[in-house]
Amino acid sequence: MPSSENTPRQLPYISHEEQQRITRLCVRCALLFMQYGGESAVVVDLTKRLGVALGVGGVECALSFNAVTLTTLYNGRCITTARNTVHQGINVSILVQIQQIVLYAESATKDDALIDDIESRFDDINRTTYPNNLMSLFVGLSCACFAYLNGGNLIISAITLVAGFCAMRMRVYLSAHHFNPFVVVIITAFVATLLGATAYFLDSSQIVALGHHADIAVAASVLLLVPSFPIINALSDMLKGYINMGVGRWMFATMLTLSACVGIVIALILLQIPHWGI
Repeated sequence: MPSSENTPRQLPYISHEEQQRITRLCVRCALLFMQYGGESAVVVDLTKRLGVALGVGGVECALSFNAVTLTTLYNGRCITTARNTVHQGINVSILVQIQQIVLYAESATKDDALIDDIESRFDDINRTTYPNNLMSLFVGLSCACFAYLNGGNLIISAITLVAGFCAMRMRVYLSAHHFNPFVVVIITAFVATLLGATAYFLDSSQIVALGHHADIAVAASVLLLVPSFPIINALSDMLKGYINMGVGRWMFATMLTLSACVGIVIALILLQIPHWGI
């Protein structure tokens, strides 16, 4: 008698329309996870698990930096779809909610209402964010803490706080109006450097004696840009075999770094500051 391990898995009957809906749910899961900073290996794993949990025989997923190609398989019948994706920035809350939806689909009873239930859960994903002013304030505080830890006094920390707050507020405003991400980074770095460099003028006018600590305000003000660079995800993707995604994310991070440098240099040239902590 054939062993149970070699017996093919009996799939529940699903119509062509139901397979189309499952395909759309799987690609929606992949798109959301990519848009909000998920690793490529996790994207592929979650889409496969979701498709199998909803009743298809298997899911094949191919990723590129700005697109997802996905195929669902059911008893020799294939449905393929390709979708473009746009980078939305890291949002761990949404990533966790997507994983919870997949876990729910795997543990739920397989019935006709499951697909509708999963669709409604994707529609009800909580996308609430912190108020812009509150978020910008804490970003400014974090930059001020870095300035203080690097030897800056309270005046340097206060200048860094104001520069970080204003730069983050500008960044949120530009992102909300869908500016090119490289332009957003250039303007944000320019604003942060411009405001942080006021420490030089306070020191040169002898209003406040800051000594060599004026450089700290400029350096700490632009640190708010660092969390948006997907360097760790790029390395992780390349190490796990997703070379195309890894190289794409690495080049994106490189261009963001170059954009930040352009914004900083423009501000320093405009203010006629010949050095930056050198």
